[in-house]
Amino acid sequence: MVLADCPRVAEIRVRGWQTAYKGMMPQAYLDGLDPADDVGRLRARFEQAVEGVVNLVAEWDGVVVGWACHGPYREGEVRTAEAELYAIYVDPDRLARGVGRALLRESVARCTTAGHGRMLLWVLQENTNARRFYEKAGFAPDGTEEPFEVEGTEVPEVRYALELGGS
Repeated sequence: MVLADCPRVAEIRVRGWQTAYKGMMPQAYLDGLDPADDVGRLRARFEQAVEGVVNLVAEWDGVVVGWACHGPYREGEVRTAEAELYAIYVDPDRLARGVGRALLRESVARCTTAGHGRMLLWVLQENTNARRFYEKAGFAPDGTEEPFEVEGTEVPEVRYALELGGS
């Protein structure tokens, strides 16, 4: 990913939320998401270049169609030796074409090469499509749950883990 990809990544991320979380989060909240509001946050995080954080994009015919971000697992503000998939989004028009699988495989491969022993991620408890996607890739819930709230609506998350075999 390069800085110039941020507007397209923001669009993919917002459309991804609006598509994937429909019926799980308040519709007014989802309708109010705007890529123009998100792009500044993405640029700032990208420019920070936090050690170990990797942003990947997938392209199709020269157009960015997916984004993934991974790095050290976060226990509050503390980064641990384990890896975390922070985000993965695919343009809703390109779902079920292997883009997400390719991004996830690359993130897992990079985390394995970096020596992480385990990769973790958080997924909405109700998001059965995403849970199936991660389970097909070998991830499994590890029993850890976390409350999450969006505009007064509880949308709890569950943590998934994949053993990587790193040190």
